[in-house]
Amino acid sequence: MNVHEYQAKELLAKFGVGIPAGIAALTVEEAVAAAKQLPGPLYVVKAQIHAGGRGKGKFKELPADAKGGVRLAKSIEEVEAFAKEMLGNTLVTVQTGEAGKQVNRLYITDGVDIAKEYYLSMVVDRASSRVAMIVSTEGGMDIEEVAHSTPEKIATITIDPAEGFMPHHGRAVGYALKLTGDLNKQAGKIAEQLYNAFVALDCDMLEINPLVETKDGNLLVLDTKMSFDSNSLYRHPDVMALRDETEEDPAEIEASKYDLAYIKLDGNIGCMVNGAGLAMATMDIIKLNGEFPANFLDVGGGATTEKVTAAFKIILKDPAVKGILVNIFGGIMKCDIIADGIVAAAKEVNLSVPLVVRLEGTNVQQGKDILANSGLPIVPANDLGDAARKIVAEVRKVA
Repeated sequence: MNVHEYQAKELLAKFGVGIPAGIAALTVEEAVAAAKQLPGPLYVVKAQIHAGGRGKGKFKELPADAKGGVRLAKSIEEVEAFAKEMLGNTLVTVQTGEAGKQVNRLYITDGVDIAKEYYLSMVVDRASSRVAMIVSTEGGMDIEEVAHSTPEKIATITIDPAEGFMPHHGRAVGYALKLTGDLNKQAGKIAEQLYNAFVALDCDMLEINPLVETKDGNLLVLDTKMSFDSNSLYRHPDVMALRDETEEDPAEIEASKYDLAYIKLDGNIGCMVNGAGLAMATMDIIKLNGEFPANFLDVGGGATTEKVTAAFKIILKDPAVKGILVNIFGGIMKCDIIADGIVAAAKEVNLSVPLVVRLEGTNVQQGKDILANSGLPIVPANDLGDAARKIVAEVRKVA
């Protein structure tokens, strides 16, 4: 689960992290009122969407030379003008894709006199079962280019969660950022505060870009992105309350109600699979055969008729879907139960696109018999390769 920048900063402030003063706004009037509560005379008007690259983004409805989603305002009047341009319009960034995201809220912050920008982030390193703290002296909007062209400017410090954040980790951060004296100490302190927040809130990712050194010698978090392990949200009702469903794909929201893992993709073959690894293999083999998957959808090991029906409905809501491939390994759930669910679901949704089904595992023959005797135009497949070839052929017939 992701949250907006202003929400992430509110969470970090509880751990003592230094952030500039700022107020969220949903309307132009609220943006003006927010600016009037800040010291000024400089203000930053920031579009709040769940995507990075806002500063270099472009609004669909504005001229090509218009400023992006992060703007420096030199007066209350400019805050008002920028808010009018941003709210309700669609911001396109490198992370939103061409569709972009509509800006429904803004974050008005106090201007900061910046001397230097740095980068600091944390992710879970699953290979080592540690937290990886990634730091660079080259913070700002071009961090992706830094990673590509000058990776030597990026340092990674791993932290064993059993040991926790230690003083030497803080010194390593200060050294990597080439800071000395009081700034070095500040870097160690803020790195510890961020680590504590990362662990306590069960984050998947915490990115500070930029972490800035001000001209009066302080380190502040100027921008942040934060995402959370969805499996841990039951422990954090305060974080769960921050969820903004307007920033999420409606199909993904619907899938979450049935405990389905669904991600929309750009292809034309809908996939329904049980198990993330099997789902990845299914998508790969579709591409190997010349077409593209329309989604990732994992119904899990305990798929029920209700879940399968919901999965079919979600897949079919995508107008790009021209066919569906069901690839199920019956381990915990028996193949005959899955077959009953597929038949019931196909009848309920009045399936109108080709359907290829590959079953393997417990009671597989009973499952195949149920599909064969259903009276529905279900195409059986013997193995994954056979399934992929058949669904690709069916989709091309339709095309």
